[in-house]
Amino acid sequence: MASRRSALTAIGRQFRPLLDGWGNALATLAILVTACVLLPGVFEWSILRADWQPDAERCRALLGTGACWGVIVEKYPLILFGRYPFDQHWRPALACGLLLAALWLAGSGRLRVRPALALLSGALLGFLALLHGGGLGLPIVDSQLWSGLPLTLLLATGGMAGALPLGILLALGRRSRLPLLRSCCAFYIELVRGVPMISVLFVAAFLFPLFLPDRAGGSALWRVLPAIVGFAAAYLAEVVRGGLQSVPAGQGDAAAALGLSRWQGLRHVILPQALRAALPALVNTFIGLFKDVSLVTVVSLYELTGALTLALSGDAQWRAFYLEGYLFIGLIYWLGCLALSNFGRRLERRLQYSSRDC
Repeated sequence: MASRRSALTAIGRQFRPLLDGWGNALATLAILVTACVLLPGVFEWSILRADWQPDAERCRALLGTGACWGVIVEKYPLILFGRYPFDQHWRPALACGLLLAALWLAGSGRLRVRPALALLSGALLGFLALLHGGGLGLPIVDSQLWSGLPLTLLLATGGMAGALPLGILLALGRRSRLPLLRSCCAFYIELVRGVPMISVLFVAAFLFPLFLPDRAGGSALWRVLPAIVGFAAAYLAEVVRGGLQSVPAGQGDAAAALGLSRWQGLRHVILPQALRAALPALVNTFIGLFKDVSLVTVVSLYELTGALTLALSGDAQWRAFYLEGYLFIGLIYWLGCLALSNFGRRLERRLQYSSRDC
């Protein structure tokens, strides 16, 4: 009886903030009423009346009254892997599994920084080797055919990995004592932040090759990826600069008193504190970058949203079921953003515990 009473008391503590005050009570009531009105219809459309069989005739009979998840069953290879050769789909599937496993293991907190970086570097090289081929008897697949989920992971992971160190350098350069370096970094940051990402992608994909010799521009993928890195680095630079400003000036003096040089104090004392303070904003920027990768469709790089268009636009039988396809892609993006958010919270707790131990 006592244990049951304590359990009920614990549950009551969890729900007490929902009714604490008139504002919270009214907001809770409004959310409950909205859920009671909307959720039954959504549940009926998506579950009760839904059709899971890849039968276009049955799906057309349900059009407007129930979801057709059969389009996902029928088209998921094209949605996930796009134009990649069908008989080689096992390669991007294995590459994505390898990279996601490495990201999960590195983000679990079981590895130190250097082993985690080595693992991620090896996984990314293995990812590229599997997609490109040319070794171990694998046929070469041109990067122009890379699409779907592998392209999304490549652009997002490569963009994050390249933008963070570049953003740190830009933030340090903007705080430099050298006027020319400080002005150049500030000009770059403000210039990039003042234009939309689509403009940067168009310049990288279509305008930049005009200034290069023939065949020197390479595939559009290898021009767009540096553009994403440079664009994201400008935003990360301001996030890191905010973290640097939060570190008390006395920390640099303390590092100098311990005999550390300016760069040693920056590396071992100031930067760790700045990145710890800026971690929530950094994760938020990474989540935004992960979603902004979908903009590469406008320059004919078919990541998940572009692969969905390729899968459905040319098939008159399934063309009417874009909604279910976008919900499927939205679920993938939501899972990716949730994983990044959980990684950020876990890393934040780990850094807080380590700072307390110190």
